[in-house]
Amino acid sequence: MTATTATPATSTTYTVTGMTCGHCVASVTEEVTALVGVTGVEVDLPTGAVTVTSDAPLSTDELRAAVEEAGYQLTA
Repeated sequence: MTATTATPATSTTYTVTGMTCGHCVASVTEEVTALVGVTGVEVDLPTGAVTVTSDAPLSTDELRAAVEEAGYQLTA
């Protein structure tokens, strides 16, 4: 029997500006979730914090493009 090891998830928090409502949260969540490897997205509207969980580290440029596609700006 061969043992398989699960790759640990990577979780990183970013700051997104311009979100003002639940629709904004849904748009950012939808675009970021569509990125390959993303397994979870949590958005805190009051602070603009977006925590992304993925099975491998994500490219910041790729994440920035997804956030901009939703109509917002990744600032950190």
